[in-house]
Amino acid sequence: QVQLAESGGGLVQAGGSLRLSCAASGRTFSIYSMGWFRQAPGSEREFVAGISRSGAVKYYLDSVKGRFTISRDNAKSTVYLQMNSLKPEDTAVYYCAAPLSTGLPGRREREYDYWGQGTLVTVSS
Repeated sequence: QVQLAESGGGLVQAGGSLRLSCAASGRTFSIYSMGWFRQAPGSEREFVAGISRSGAVKYYLDSVKGRFTISRDNAKSTVYLQMNSLKPEDTAVYYCAAPLSTGLPGRREREYDYWGQGTLVTVSS
C-alpha cells in the first residue's frame, strides 16, 4: 500500500518561503511521477506542480511559475515543493499525490490514485 506523508506547512508572512516535503513508502518511488495539489477554503482542489520520475520534466500552475520549484530525491523517496515569494492567495491545504501508473506527471486529480493527508500553508498579508 502506497503511503504519502507531507510535512513543512505553517504560517508565513507574505513574501516569505516554505519548503514542503512528501515522504513516500510502499513501492519503488523512482519509477513514478509525483504531483502537488492544493485546496483553498471554499475552492476545488487544483494542480500546483508535477515532476517526472527522473526529475527532468516539471509542470507548474501558471500562477506559481517562477516562485515554486518541485524537486525529488529518489534515494530518499521524497518529493519537495520549495515555495518562495508567497502570497496570501497561496493559502491552502497542500497535498502530494502519486499515480497508479508510470508515465509523465498529470495535471488532473483523476490521474492520481494515492494522496497524502495534506499540510496547511497559511500566508498572512
